[in-house]
Amino acid sequence: MPTTAPPPARRRMRSGLTGAVVTAMAATLLSVIPAASAQAAETLLSQGRTATASSLEGAVFSASNAVDGNLGTRWASQWNDAQWLQVDLGASKQLSRAVLTWEGAYGKGYEIQASDNGTDWRTVTAVSAGDGGTDEVALSGSGRYVRMKGLTRGTGYGYSLWEFQVYGSTDDTGPTLPGGGDLGPNVHVFDPSTPGLQAKLDAVFQQQESDQFGPGRHAFLLKPGTYDGLNAQLGFYTQIAGLGVSPGQTTINGDITVDAGWFNGNATQNFWRGAEGLTVDPVSGTDRWAVSQASSFRRMHVKGSLNLAPNGYGWASGGYIADSKIDGQVGNYSQQQWYTRDSSIGGWSNSVWNSVFSGTEGAPPTAFPEPKYTTLETTPISREKPYLIWEDNQYKVFSPAKRTNARGTTWADGTPQGEKIPLTQFYVVKPGATAATINQALAQGLHLLFTPGVYHVDQTINVNRANTIVLGLGLATIIPDNGVTAMKVADVNGVRLAGFLVDAGPVNSSTLLELGPQNSSADHAANPTTVQDVYIRIGGAGPGKATTSMVVNSDDVIVDHTWVWRADHGAGVGWETNRADYGVRVNGDDVLATGLFVEHFNKYDVEWYGERGRTIFFQNEKAYDAPNQAAIQNGSTKGYAAYRVDDSVNTHEGWGLGSYCYYNVDPTIVQDHGFKAPVKPGVKFHSLLTVSLGGNGHFNHVINDTGASTAPAGSSTVPSTVVNFP
Repeated sequence: MPTTAPPPARRRMRSGLTGAVVTAMAATLLSVIPAASAQAAETLLSQGRTATASSLEGAVFSASNAVDGNLGTRWASQWNDAQWLQVDLGASKQLSRAVLTWEGAYGKGYEIQASDNGTDWRTVTAVSAGDGGTDEVALSGSGRYVRMKGLTRGTGYGYSLWEFQVYGSTDDTGPTLPGGGDLGPNVHVFDPSTPGLQAKLDAVFQQQESDQFGPGRHAFLLKPGTYDGLNAQLGFYTQIAGLGVSPGQTTINGDITVDAGWFNGNATQNFWRGAEGLTVDPVSGTDRWAVSQASSFRRMHVKGSLNLAPNGYGWASGGYIADSKIDGQVGNYSQQQWYTRDSSIGGWSNSVWNSVFSGTEGAPPTAFPEPKYTTLETTPISREKPYLIWEDNQYKVFSPAKRTNARGTTWADGTPQGEKIPLTQFYVVKPGATAATINQALAQGLHLLFTPGVYHVDQTINVNRANTIVLGLGLATIIPDNGVTAMKVADVNGVRLAGFLVDAGPVNSSTLLELGPQNSSADHAANPTTVQDVYIRIGGAGPGKATTSMVVNSDDVIVDHTWVWRADHGAGVGWETNRADYGVRVNGDDVLATGLFVEHFNKYDVEWYGERGRTIFFQNEKAYDAPNQAAIQNGSTKGYAAYRVDDSVNTHEGWGLGSYCYYNVDPTIVQDHGFKAPVKPGVKFHSLLTVSLGGNGHFNHVINDTGASTAPAGSSTVPSTVVNFP
C-alpha cells in the first residue's frame, strides 16, 4: 500500500445554501482575505460599491444585493440571455480574483470583464462549463469597473447571485511597464550578411561545451536567409533557432552538431540545449545530434540523414524530435530510448530499449518487444511550442494552432496555422528582474519572454490570465528563493509555458510548478494549457529541495517534452541533500503527456490521480543513491513504482514506458515493480519494460506482479518486457 495519502477530492460548492450555512458564509464574506504571496495585501474591493445590472427579475432583486455582504439577499435578472451585473470600484484597481456565489439560477457560460470607463470592456477570464454553487476565478490586470456578463444560463430562469465579490490591491502599482524592447546581450541575432557568426558560435561553444552546471545561457537567432559553411556546435544552455515561420525560410548549408568529446565519447550527459526552425543541408550528408534528456529538436528539416550517436558510438540516453522532417535515415545506434512526434522520416535504423513514434510518417511499425518499436499512427492532441519570428522588420511570437489526430509536420503544406503576436505585447524579462516586476507585467496583461539568464524569485510568478504565453530563450532558468513555488498557473484556458528551466533552491519548496489550484474543474478541451520544453532540476548546480516538482491540477493539460530530474551527479547531491520525494503528480482529468522524462526521485517519480490520462513515451531511472533497502521500503512493498496510477482511477492508457535501476550505493536493493496500476478494463498499458543497469539492483516484476524479474540477466542489461497490460 502507498504510504502517501491521495490528494483532496476535486469538488465544487453547490447552490441552495440556507440557515446556519448561510450565516457562517456571510461572516466569511464580510472578512478581508489576505493574499497568499508576498505581494501587496489582497482586499475585498466590491462590497458596498455602486452596482448596476442589465435587468431585474423584480424590484426586490436589485443589483446592490449582490455586493452587500449578505447571503440572504440576491440579484436576479430577467429570464433570457445575455445579462450582466457590474460594480464600480470607485477608481482603477489591480485585480486578483472574483468569487461568485450563485443562487439556483446560475450562469453556465459567462465572462468576467473589466473597464476603465464603463464603456470599453476587455474580457479578463471566461467560464464555459459552470455548474452553479460558488465559483472562484482568477483575474489579472486592472480596471475601475468589473462585470459578470452572462452568456448561457444554466437553468430556464435568469441569472441570480447572492454575492459578487471582486478582490485585488488598493496599492499604487507604479508606472506601466513597457512591452517589447531589445533581447539583451546573450541573444545573438544574425542575418546572412552579418560577419562573425562562426567565430561567435565557436566562442560560445568553448565556454559552454563542458559547463554543465554553470550560469552561462545563450540563444542564437538567425533571420530568414541562407547561411553557408557553418558548423554550429552546441554546448550546454545553448539554443539555435531560425526566425522564419517555417523551417524553409532559414537554411544552413553546413551542420548543427552535438557530440561528446568533452565526456570521452559518452553522450549520456548532453543535456539542456535545443535546435528549432531551421533547414540543414549537412556537409557529409549526415548531421550529428548526440544528445540525452532536455534537448529538443523541433521544426527542423534535415536534407540528409541524422545520427543520434556520438562519434565512436558511445552511450547515449534518449531524446526527442517533433514537427521535423529528416529526408534520409535517422541512425538511432546507441540511443537507449527516443520519442519522435508528428514528423516525417526517411527511415529508422534500430532500437536499443525503447523507440516510440506518434504521428510520424515513415516510422517503423510496432514490433515490441523486438525490435523495440512502439508506433501510433497519430498523436491524439498536439499544439506546437510557440516561437520567436522576424517579420515586417519586427519580432513577433508565433503561437501554433491545436491539432487533433495529428500526423506529419505543421508546415508540410506551407505556412503552419496559428497566431502572430507582436513582441510589444510581451514583457521582455532580463537578468535582474524581480518577481514583483514580472507579476506586475502579467497583471498588466503582458505575455513574458525570458531572455537567457538565471532569475531568482522571492515570490511565486502567478500566471492568471487565459492564453498567456511564457516563453524562455536559451534555457532561461528560474530559481525560487525561501521555499516559494516558482510558478503557478490559474485554472484558465490556453496558457503556454515553453523553453525554460526551474532549478530548486536550497530551502525546500512544497512544489516548483503548479498548473491550476487544487480542485480545478474547468473544461479546457477546446483550448488546453501546454507545457513544452519546460525542465525541472533538483540539485546538480547546488543543493536544492522540493517535495513535489510538478503538480497538474487543471484538466486537459498537454505536457509535451519535459525532463523532471533529481540530480544524481554534480554539486549538492545526496539522498537527503537534494531530497525530492515526488516528481510529477497529475490530479487533473484528460491530461496528455507526450515525451515524459522523470528521474531519480526519493519516492514516486510519477503519480496519476486524474481520469482518462494518457502518456506516450516515458523514460525513468530510479534514484541511484538509495542507501539501503529500508530507505525505499513502501509499507510491505519493496520500492516505489516509477509510474503509479492510483487505485481510484478507472481509465488510463500508456504506450512505450521504461524504468531502469542502478542502485550503485547498495546493489542488493530490489524493486517489486517498475509500474503500479489498478487492474480494471479501462486501465491499459502497451510496450512496458524494466532494466537493471549492470546488475546494480533488480526489479522482481515489470507492472504489479506481471513481467519477469531482471535478476536472471545478472549484470547484463537485458530488459524484462510486457507487451500489453492487463
